[in-house]
Parts: sequence; C-alpha cells; structure tokens
Amino acid sequence: MAEGAVLVIDDEPGIVRLCYRLLERAGFQVKTATQPQDGIACLEHEPVDLLLVDIRMPGLDGFQVIDQARQRQPELAVVIMTGFGTVEMAVEALLRGADGLILKPFSGAELVESVRRARQERQQKQDVARLEALRPIFDITESLFTETDPEHLLSLLLDAVCGHLRCSHAGYYQRRVEESRLSLVTQRGSPLPDADSRVDGGIIGRTDALGTPLLVSRDSPGEPELQGILIERGLSSVMAAPLAASVSIKGETGVLLAARDEGEPVFRDADLEMFVILARQAAVALENARLHAELRAYIRQVEESQRALVQAEKMATAGRLTASIAHEINNPLQAVQNCLHLVSRKELSAGARQNYLEMAQTELERLMHTVQRMLDFYRPGGLDRKPVDLNELVWRVLALVEKQLTDRKIALKTRFAARNPHVLAVSDQLQQVFLNLILNAMEAMPSGGELFVEITSHRKEIALTFEDTGPGVPPDERERIFEPFVSTKEGGTGLGLAVSYGIIAAHGGSLDLIPGRGRGACFRVTLPVGGAT
Repeated sequence: MAEGAVLVIDDEPGIVRLCYRLLERAGFQVKTATQPQDGIACLEHEPVDLLLVDIRMPGLDGFQVIDQARQRQPELAVVIMTGFGTVEMAVEALLRGADGLILKPFSGAELVESVRRARQERQQKQDVARLEALRPIFDITESLFTETDPEHLLSLLLDAVCGHLRCSHAGYYQRRVEESRLSLVTQRGSPLPDADSRVDGGIIGRTDALGTPLLVSRDSPGEPELQGILIERGLSSVMAAPLAASVSIKGETGVLLAARDEGEPVFRDADLEMFVILARQAAVALENARLHAELRAYIRQVEESQRALVQAEKMATAGRLTASIAHEINNPLQAVQNCLHLVSRKELSAGARQNYLEMAQTELERLMHTVQRMLDFYRPGGLDRKPVDLNELVWRVLALVEKQLTDRKIALKTRFAARNPHVLAVSDQLQQVFLNLILNAMEAMPSGGELFVEITSHRKEIALTFEDTGPGVPPDERERIFEPFVSTKEGGTGLGLAVSYGIIAAHGGSLDLIPGRGRGACFRVTLPVGGAT
C-alpha cells in the first residue's frame, strides 16, 4: 500500500537517487528533480503530499522553493535536508513552515522516519486548522436554524458571510421557474448586479445553471471573460455557491455570493470550502424558514375557519333555541296586547284598569327576561380562558330551556358535584356545547321522556354526562357521529357535534358517545381541572 507521493529536489544526483530508492522501498510514490525550477513546474500539475528539499542549491535556495511550492499546493508537508545544520537554520525552517529537518548524511531509517513524522504532523496541523475553520460554521448554523423569519434569516446569513470570510460584499440571488435570470434579493456592500446572472456568461447564472460552486479570481487561468467582470467591478475575487436545497414546490432556486475588493487577498480553496458548507447550511435553514412560514399561515387559516364554523353553528343553535321558545315570547305578547285592549275601554273602573296595567307590566318583564337569556347566549364572548364554575354554567343553560323541557313533558334529573368544579375555559364556548347537547336530547324525545345531567369531579378531570331516553344513535352512525355533515336528524346540518367536539378538544378535553342506562344517547364531556377551586 502506497504511503503517499513525495517530491525530492536536490542539486546532487547521488542524493536524489538515494532518496528515491529508500522512499520507494518504504512504499512511497517518489518524483525527483535536480533543478529547483523543474521541481516547481512539477507541482503545477502533479499533486504531492510531501516536499523533500535541500537548502543550498544554485539559482533558488530551499526556502525560496518552499515559498513557491506552498503557493501552488498550500497543504504540502515539507522536510528540509541540509549538511550544515545550525540552530539559526532550524529556527528559520520552523518560521518558513517546515514540518521536519534532517541532516546529511542520514540513514535510510532516519529518512523514512522523518518523512512519515512530517506527514503526520502536517496532517494534524491541517485537522486542527479545519476544526478551527469549521467552529464558526457550527455557531452560524445554530443561529440560522433558530431563525424562522425568512427576511431576518437572509440578513443573518449575509452578515455571517461578510464576517467569517472577511469580505466587503455579499448577496443572495433568487430565480423562479418562469424567470430567465436570477434577481438580487438582499445584499451587503456592492455585489454583482442582476446583469451578471445570465446563464451564457455571468458568474451567478453559470453557478445556477451548473449547480456547482465557482471561485473566480484575477489570477484564475482560462477565465478571461469572468476575470474581465472582476476588473470592471473593481474586485479581486468572487465566490458563488448554489443553494440546491432551496428548490421548493414553488420552483425557486438561489445563489449565494461573496466578493472581495481589489487590493484584498484573493479567496483560496479553504475559503471556498467554508463558503460551500455555509451555503448548504443556509439552504436548509431557508427551507426550514419557508416551511415554518407556511405552517404559521396554515394555522392562522385553520383558526379563522374554526372561529367562523363555531360562530355559524352558534347562530344555527340560537335559531333552534329561538324556534323552541317562540311560543314563550308569543304568550306574553298576546297577554300584553289583551291587557292594553281592555285598558282602553271607557267603562272600565280605575281599579280594574290598574290591575290590567300591572298584568301587562308583569308580562313585559317576563318577555324581557326571556329575550335577555337569548342575548346572553348569542352575544360573542372573549376568547381568553378564565376559571369557569361548571355547576353554575350548566344551571344557567338548563334555566334557558327550562320552559321548553316542561312543555315537551321532559323530566329533568340532575346530580352535580358537591364542590364547585372549575376549569380554565372560554365560558361562551362551553355554554354553546352544553346547549347543543341538551337541544339534541330534546329533539330526540318529541313525545316526552327524561334527561339526566350529571357532573362528577375527579382529581385531574371533570366529567359531565348528558343522557336522554330517546331512540339513541343508530349503530352504523356511532363511529361517524362527530364527523362534519353527519346527522341522524332530518334536515340537520351535521355540524353541531363536530363543532362541539372541536371546542372540547381545544380545551384539552374529550367528547364521547358512551353506553348509558338505557337505549338513549349518552354523551360525556371530559375537561381537565383548572383555575380557582
């Protein structure tokens, strides 16, 4: 198994041949050069793991070779050979970034050990450097993933690009499917304009079309057109990376760009590596923010629909209640009309006239009380949850239908909790649920019957049971009874129980159809205990 590629540069052919034999025998791939310029030329097109170079050579010394070699291959490990070892030379070697120093003459074991140790140390340095380079990415990623507002997220992203890549210009470009080029969405400094996003030649457009990152600098070989763009804009180098994960169901693609001004150091491969990682993380964060925005919009839509549905069902329930007590309003109106007619008779005595007026007053008060009870039910309440006494609330609803129960010959039997149970709830909504269940029970017993209402309080929950002696719910409808538009009544909307179920579920409780004492319907409402007791 090969140990790696080593380039040996020494003006002494004998040393070069010796190094070649020793290193090749140890498993290394060895390239050699006796002229410094030939060795540097080799680095232009041949990747090498380690450079083994003599210090004293004609033309270029070893330190100059190291400088030029690192410009071409920055990750290169370096071992210096010398026959004139001094403390000063060792210090200078370290300052120039050498990873090892070996004195001539040397043995085969010493050479192989020095090369292997230098490669290991260089790898450790590279690992530490990569970790240090990636550490800011971790911090950036954490801040990006916690932000769910797309506009603020883009602002954080560009700030991170400019801060950690030490550049003055950054931009985010976006293109929809129907558009022919990308548009600049937000920026820092003066990045490339939209004109450079064309697919046939622009830096941004080419990155989007190819789907790969692009690094362009003034010394990039073979890119005269792109280099001309940099010169025209006064930039030394530009990096662009596609945000592939930002392709969504809406067909949008994005490109992230970073640029440095003329006179600033050009971007290197390490900068591009960090930039690509940042772009990938940004793509995921942007998609996450988009999904959060859609989820928030969907939740708002559901809440609005829920409120509209609850209000519509409440109006329908109010209509049913109005129809059931219409005669209770007509009776006092008829009595008032009769009393006023009699009062208008001239032969009536003052005492009788006063008596009729008092009777009319009594009937008007009765009428006002009935109307007030209806208004109390219909009037929209606040949506803030407050402690609600369930005993009191159920009594209030029963008082609203007391006359109708009597007229329909329905006997009411109640069993309430000894201690007043409280729940945190919207009183108006719970009142609607209870009234709907009672009206359903009344309509199930047109010829009379019994209505059982029971409240039991437990440690963590309160159960309310509404049971009638009607025909009950058909077996084939029981599993679907709480679905919208499912009704066992002729002409029913099928929304009452569905809305009631949603209200109770929103309060953290449950509404169930359970077996009762007889064949009639028995509904149980369960709510968590809360509020003052």
